[in-house]
Order: sequence, then structure tokens, then C-alpha cells
Amino acid sequence: FNTDRTHHLPPHQLDYSLHLTAFIMSEVQSGQAEIKKYQTYALNVDPLQDDKATEIKLCNFSRPHMRAFHCSWFCFFIAFFIWFAIAPLMPEIKTTLGLNKQQIWTSNICSVAGTIFMRFVNGPICDKYGARIPMGFILVGASIPCAMTGLVTNAANLSVLRFFIGLGGSTFVMCQYWTSRMFTKEVVGTANALVGGWGNLGGGVTQLIMGSVLFPLFKLGMSAEMAWRTVCIVPAVVGIAVGFTILKISDDAPKGNYNEMKKNGTMAEVSAAASFRAGAMNFNTWLLFVQYACCFGVELTMNNAAALYFREKFLLTTETAAAIASLFGWMNLFARGVGGFVSDKANARMGMRGRIWWQTICLVCEGVMVLIFAHSNSLGAAIVLMVIFSSFVQAAEGSSYGIVPYINPPATGSIAGIVGAGGNTGAVAFGLGFRQLPYYDAFILMGSCIIASGLLSLFICIKGHAGLVTGQDSEEAIAAWKKLGSAPAATTLQVPEPDEDAAAEIEEDKA
Repeated sequence: FNTDRTHHLPPHQLDYSLHLTAFIMSEVQSGQAEIKKYQTYALNVDPLQDDKATEIKLCNFSRPHMRAFHCSWFCFFIAFFIWFAIAPLMPEIKTTLGLNKQQIWTSNICSVAGTIFMRFVNGPICDKYGARIPMGFILVGASIPCAMTGLVTNAANLSVLRFFIGLGGSTFVMCQYWTSRMFTKEVVGTANALVGGWGNLGGGVTQLIMGSVLFPLFKLGMSAEMAWRTVCIVPAVVGIAVGFTILKISDDAPKGNYNEMKKNGTMAEVSAAASFRAGAMNFNTWLLFVQYACCFGVELTMNNAAALYFREKFLLTTETAAAIASLFGWMNLFARGVGGFVSDKANARMGMRGRIWWQTICLVCEGVMVLIFAHSNSLGAAIVLMVIFSSFVQAAEGSSYGIVPYINPPATGSIAGIVGAGGNTGAVAFGLGFRQLPYYDAFILMGSCIIASGLLSLFICIKGHAGLVTGQDSEEAIAAWKKLGSAPAATTLQVPEPDEDAAAEIEEDKA
């Protein structure tokens, strides 16, 4: 067997002899080496966790681990940019089409509603086919309606268009699943938070680039109306190019692409229906669904509302309001990553109880800051408060996906999709509030719901792990988070394997 790979083994796992035994078993099958795409890696990996990386090297772009990491966040960044490219242009669109507040918020709600269904669907698709292919195709699909923005003539057209553009927001599921397939449980919280946060950063960048850079630039050579009707072609072209490119330059998993692994016998066939059923039947999935609605749902609502809110409340220009609104999204540069990093550190000290406590703290602080923001009548104070509450929003998002991979490891894709759909469901609910209520009342309602969602942490109880105040960790869980030598093979983020029902469904399909 190939002994030059032993230096990739992480020092905190089992003793050397057990590692070597596991290594030999992975390399020798009937006298032949295991079939996989890469025999060596640029990162340290754990063979007991399907060759997932035990470290993150941000300046490394090698395949498969870090290439997937960077493709994941960049694709989601572009999807977010496309998704909210219209938001900073809404003051101009409102004037051109003669829209009222209700019509604007109807289009905002449509932009996030379409993603709900797709996030439910994308989870099982990822479990079955991997993240790379659906990521590329949905990115291309969302770019097409984005390029057609200039054809809008009334409120109905705008709502329908934004509904289809919003399907691009479902790429979040692939974003989180991809890194979950590439990194071990010790660092997956940080990895998921970084790619999710840097992807969400597109919501802030699009406010700045579209509203304060490209729109004024286009206005130099044409009318304001013609400028907003043509400027969305730019992100659409980029989205199509990126969507096709990532299909060729990245991998589904450390050992290769799903279709190759299934042909080689290194991965079992998976039933998408069984995967979704396993995720949906777990009560913890729906608790995180609600909590994610109160963090990511808030972010989506602010991406739609911030520019209009600052322009109308403080009488600013479109360009200035868009620049200020972009600050909310810019917090993703670090805040979501911090949320996942702290979640990992809390897990290292307290196990799952640490992760849940951090999740609760983020949500309660977020809700309190929203309530304070609602009472602010000073532009400077409003900006500072928005930045602070945005930081807690992103941190709560990061901590949420530090918990997701533990709920039911073989159904991680489906659970990630369901929880992600919670974010869009929250955006729809909060959007209805902003549509029908004055800004002050809508913010008070939103802040109160966020605080209430934090209390749901009391009911999160994951098998084998301690809850917030009740239950206790199993011996295996304690050994894992304390990094004891007796820790068994990792129990999170496994290669999905079908249960008996799944196998039966597969046989029926073949028949």
C-alpha cells in the first residue's frame, strides 16, 4: 500500500496502529487499491471520514477540497448578486412603473417565495447527485430572467420576473452541502459559515455595485429608465459564465464525482425520497427551520427593505441609500464565519450543548438589536445599530449550520435544504408584515419573533448529544468533542447510505 499518505492523518484521532489498519482497509479491496480520483491531497485528511479535510487553507485552490470550497462560496455569491440586483434599483423602478408600497412588497415577497420550494427539492437532489451539477444549472437558469429585467412593464411582470430570478437563491443548499462533503466535523461549522457568509456577501456587494456604481455609470450615456432596464444584463452574463465553468473545474466529493463513485462501487445508490423523508421526520429539523427563518429570513427582508427604508425615512438619494444598505450585507465578510468558528470552539469545550447555547445567544441579541433599531430616528445611530444587528444575524446563520450536520448525517442534504427553506419562509412572513404595516410596527414584530425563536433552543435534542439544559452526551460524543483516543469513526457527514426503505424504492425504480 501507498505509505507516503500517512502524513495526512490528523494527530488527534485514533492511535497510529488503528489509523494504519483503517488505511489498509481503505486501500486494499480484494488485493487492489481503492478506486478514487485522487491518491494524494494538498490538505490533511481523515480516511475515517471519507477523506474529508481536517483543515482549511484559505489561500489554497487545489482540488478537491479547497477548489470545492472556493467554487461553493463564489457561486453562491454570484447567485446572491443576481437575486438582489433589482433591489437597489427599486426606487427608480417604482417611479417608472408608478408602483405603490404594496406592489413593491409583493414583488419582494415573490423574489424569496420561489426559492422555498426549490430548497426543499435541492436537498435530496444533492444527496443523490452531489452539489456541483445542480449548482451550475440553477445558476445559469436564474441568470436568464435577470437579463430580462428591462422587459418589465407593470407590477405583475415585475413580480413574476423576480419569482424566477429568486430560484437562484436555492443554490445555498448546494453551497452548504458541498463543504459538508469536503470537511470533517471538527471544522465543518467554520467551513459552512465561511462559504455561506462570503456567498451572502453578494447581497451587500450588489447594493453597492448595482446601485452606486453601475447604475450611475449607465446613466452617463442614457436616461435613468434605460439605465435600470439594461444594467441587469451585466450580472446575468457573469452568472451564466460561472455556472458552466464550475461544472468542469471542481469535484463532488474528495474521492471524485458521484456518478464515478457509484460506477466504481465506492458509493451506494441513494433514494432522494428516502433522504427527504428521513430529514423531514426529525423534529430538530423543524426547530432549526424556525430559527433560520429568524436569521436568514431577516437578512433577505433587509436586503429588500434597507435601501427603500433609508431613502424614505431619511430623504436620501438612491445612490446614497443603496451604499448605506450595502453595509448590512458587508457584515457577511466576517460575521457568519465568526458564528461558525465560535460554534466549533463551543463544541470543542462543551459538545453540542455549547453549539446550542451560542445559537441561542446570537438569536436573542439579534432580536434585541432589531427592537432598538426600530426606535432610532438618527441616521448615524440607525447605521451603527443596523451594522450591529446585522452581525448577530450572520452569526446566527453560521451557528445554525454548525448544528445541521449532526441531526441525521446520511440525510444532511435534505436537512440542509429544509432548514434553508426556513430562511425564505421567514422572509415571506416578514415581507407580509412590511407590506401591511408601517416600518416601525414591522420591525417591532420582527424583533419579537426573533427573540421567541431563541427560546426554541430548549427543545433541540439530538440523539447522542446533550441539549441546552437537559440530557447528556453519549460516550462516543464525549470522546469525539474531547478528542479522546477512544473516539470511534466520525458519526457526522457520512456518505449517505440508503436504508431498507430506500433500497426497496431503488429496486422498484429499476423494475
